[in-house]
Amino acid sequence: MKKAVCIFVLCHGILLSAHSQPAPVGQSVMPAIGAWFWSDSEFEPEGYKYVIDHVADHSAYSLLSTAIRIPGRDITDIDVYNQVKKAVEYAHERGVGIAMELDARVARRKFEALYPNDLQESLWLTEVSLSAESDTETVVKSIDLSDHMTGRRVKYLSLRGSLQRVYAYRKTADGLIDPASLRDISQESAVVSSARDSLIVRLPARGSGEQEWACAMVSFTLLTPDLFSPRLFEFQREIIRNYADIPLAGGMLDEWGFPPSTPPDRLAIGEHFWYSKNYAAAYAEKTGGRELLHDCLLMAKGVAGEESTRLGAINHYMALNLERNTAFEHDFYQTVKEVFGPDAAVVTHATWWPYPDRLEMKKNGLHWWAATRDWAQSDETTPFAARTAMAKKWGSPVWYNQYYNFVGDANSSYQTELWSAALAGGRINFHPTYPNTKPMRERHVDLMRGGLVRGHSRIRLLDLISDSPLHSPVAIVFGHTAAMNWAGPYFEGVGMEMADSLWSQGIPTDLIPTSEIQNGSLAVDEEGWVRYGRQRYAAVILYHPEFETSATADFFRQAAEGRTQLYRVGSWTRGFDGQEFAGDEILPSSLVPRDPNTILATLKKRLPKLGIVPQTPANRQTGGFARQSHAPPSTGFAQLIDGTHIHVAGTVDAAGDPIQLTRRVGKFSVTFDALGIAAVRLDAQGNVAALAAGGLQSFKTKAWDIQLDERVDVAIWKDANGAYQGLIQGWNGPVPPPLLAITQNWEFRDLPEPLAPNSN
Repeated sequence: MKKAVCIFVLCHGILLSAHSQPAPVGQSVMPAIGAWFWSDSEFEPEGYKYVIDHVADHSAYSLLSTAIRIPGRDITDIDVYNQVKKAVEYAHERGVGIAMELDARVARRKFEALYPNDLQESLWLTEVSLSAESDTETVVKSIDLSDHMTGRRVKYLSLRGSLQRVYAYRKTADGLIDPASLRDISQESAVVSSARDSLIVRLPARGSGEQEWACAMVSFTLLTPDLFSPRLFEFQREIIRNYADIPLAGGMLDEWGFPPSTPPDRLAIGEHFWYSKNYAAAYAEKTGGRELLHDCLLMAKGVAGEESTRLGAINHYMALNLERNTAFEHDFYQTVKEVFGPDAAVVTHATWWPYPDRLEMKKNGLHWWAATRDWAQSDETTPFAARTAMAKKWGSPVWYNQYYNFVGDANSSYQTELWSAALAGGRINFHPTYPNTKPMRERHVDLMRGGLVRGHSRIRLLDLISDSPLHSPVAIVFGHTAAMNWAGPYFEGVGMEMADSLWSQGIPTDLIPTSEIQNGSLAVDEEGWVRYGRQRYAAVILYHPEFETSATADFFRQAAEGRTQLYRVGSWTRGFDGQEFAGDEILPSSLVPRDPNTILATLKKRLPKLGIVPQTPANRQTGGFARQSHAPPSTGFAQLIDGTHIHVAGTVDAAGDPIQLTRRVGKFSVTFDALGIAAVRLDAQGNVAALAAGGLQSFKTKAWDIQLDERVDVAIWKDANGAYQGLIQGWNGPVPPPLLAITQNWEFRDLPEPLAPNSN
């Protein structure tokens, strides 16, 4: 690979505007994102032009999150580099930004060749009953893992197995290991036969007449970098640097973490651990010298009298998972910014299994909120409570959810997701349908047909008038450590049931882990409000604080003196080390545990007294393969933090349904006749601060009475000097007089022309 010789900085004003259009005066514009997955067609001479031309001419996309996952095509290959360079330069000419996947996982063979001893290991524990008469043989098997990062490429293959340790023990009446009987019999055991993905281990006969068990611990080396390798970060950085002389709009890191399993629950059964000599060294350092292999037995089986130590070991193990994945995400982000400039986009999402449960915890420590991004990003059916919270964390005006229509799922629809997301302050990163037998390029183009393109364009008007995320008056702050401890009382308890209940009542609620207290992101501001980014919360629910540290107690003692109403679910009886701890005594005396239903009933009564008006209830259930959660409908009302009131309607027509309404905005009345989008923000005197509408026919408020002969997509806002600015999209004639009377400062945006149903 050639060395990078220059850095190309792509400015937000170019990258994030519509194709070849200048950004509106005084207002940044969020990108419209689509996913582009290369196939062999893109490697044909000028094969990349097909998708780029369609994107430029027939979509609203201004940024493509782009990946190459093809057998024999590594991102480190010179022919791949050359084709990417041509494609990116052509896309740049067409006004389309490319954020390329520059990921170590698509160069796994290169990493293996350079660092064969720094590959990830997968540790399996197999328990067998020992015989009194003769040796016992047992088979320990691995799993070849695969995900979207391998695709049609080589899987995360098991390359070889190694017997790490064998323990023998008796069990107590309740099934725990009897510590007096525990002994290391590794030297008495032997590997009889070895294959790349399995070992046959011979175990000695037991030494007495009592029932005795043995646990064989075998690690299998997988074809993927060890996450704890000291060489991994620099390997990843070099991949990014080698593309520095290409005008990329940014870099893509998708669903980072340990290899996942499909079906996903095979690695979440308690007898599997991620392992490596580097992980073991990090664990020893974190725990003051404890040995990881020994503690894997403790974590998996439990030892009588060491219940507290087991809880602490799990906490330390999972904390390392969270910390290392977070550190890698941040290093990737920093490197992309250093190489491609501070405005470079870092896409896509840290979410893999789109629900905060054991599967995501095993893969990445549930690090969604800590994975560094400029814009909140998720995928598939990630709960809305997590999406809106991540937008607050990163100061993101909107959140993005990479979504694909899951073929065969009756609840899956691009139209529904597009408008539902807009109602909750979000946008869609359009991913082609899956699964689908059509060629990939045709699946990309299929998304550029019909009303979906027009609807997407209309929703983008909202970005012109507000840089504010959805207003969520309530936050659930769940115990991150407690949720990840499979031996504790609150495993997987993140408060989603309460969040769903509040969303279903029209109370958007942010879901935040207590680790966001530890890193300083969740704070109490100078006026005494609990704040996350720009969001001040009327109420915060501390959910399952078991295993927390003093930082959590300090935070809630400070918050108790402020203005946010506080509630708690669950007791705090143990510290992070698993030992008994009177946590309840160091929390504010007012923060006593309550039943979730009691808290919900109290909030239902109190929030209206605080002037909080319910938004449209989230009465839709997300579909897909993960657990369901509540989602907003495709028509309804919502409010942003800055006071912008938005009404979206896209249930019948993907381009936008008719909106004819009169509603109160504070103490003032506004009337709209529009299509798809009707949004307004008023100042304290009832004057219009900003307005956006799709297909506007009429608008009336205290000072304005707009009556148009023809419908028009329009956005109006004030610049830094308080002067009105406006943008009209898809309009060829002069500015209609009623709009010209408001301001002379107008810009025009062309609308993409959707493809006909059967065209290419």
